[in-house]
Amino acid sequence: MFFSVVIPTYNRKPILEKCLRALEQQQIDASLVTGYEIVLVDDGSTDGTLEWLKQHSEFPHVRSHLQNHQGAAAARNLGVEQAKGDTIIFIDSDLVVTENFLQAHAEALVQGQQQLGSDRIFTYGAVINTCNFEDPTSEPYKITDFSAAYFATGNVAIARKWLEKSGLFDTRFKQYGWEDLELGVRLKQLGLKLIKCPQAVGYHWHPPFALEQIPKLIDQEIQRGKMGVLFYQKHPTWDVRMMIQMTWLHRILWGVLSIGGQLNERTLAPLLQWLINQGKPKLALEIARIFLNWYNVQGVYAAYAEAQQKT
Repeated sequence: MFFSVVIPTYNRKPILEKCLRALEQQQIDASLVTGYEIVLVDDGSTDGTLEWLKQHSEFPHVRSHLQNHQGAAAARNLGVEQAKGDTIIFIDSDLVVTENFLQAHAEALVQGQQQLGSDRIFTYGAVINTCNFEDPTSEPYKITDFSAAYFATGNVAIARKWLEKSGLFDTRFKQYGWEDLELGVRLKQLGLKLIKCPQAVGYHWHPPFALEQIPKLIDQEIQRGKMGVLFYQKHPTWDVRMMIQMTWLHRILWGVLSIGGQLNERTLAPLLQWLINQGKPKLALEIARIFLNWYNVQGVYAAYAEAQQKT
């Protein structure tokens, strides 16, 4: 099989360098993986990403493409369209992989096909979250790294033909969230099975939590609520309602935990800053999720009400 690693990126040049260098260090068995390419799609970055790439010749596997800022869904579609491989791997540009990453996906795909007697499969690797920019792959696995997602593009390998048969990503998902899980619903309808591949490890880097990030995080939750409603409009099922938190259960849960929104970015700021000063930014972020989820639920219901008015 020949891999095309499709990576959308937007203003992530520092961590993208680590991402690309790790992919250039892959150890593969030529009898199983005939080769690979890295298809980088710049979604209109303003940080000089492509200019930097042109100045560096140590990325022989990379082919880059540029589009106006349209979102990750459109960027991944362009990557698939330009890919030469029969098998597509999706990762994000802030993911740093180990040297056996591609080989692990290849072995899992072959074993899964043999065990199930079908090629209607895809592999899902492990994603470990880390704030360690200098040495991201040193982060141990944590219980908070567990994901029950069926199809998430942070670390997944799938035959190109199934992506094309499904119709690729819906480019109406221009804002944050859900474009990959929505595609996953369509892949499931085609009968594809998920094969877990914990040996294909990717380390998802993000900066340590700080109070300055809160406005952006709140905006992302509101965007995720809007895109969640689009997800539900396409697939009006209880499973999707649960995923996007558009149920009375979630409304009550986060309403109670946030005391009706009284525990918010303003009232919790002193506690969050104290935890950050104590060297516990991860704990501070988990506490911040109380009001972030409340914003998400509020955003879902506001977007749904607006959509109902238009119909």
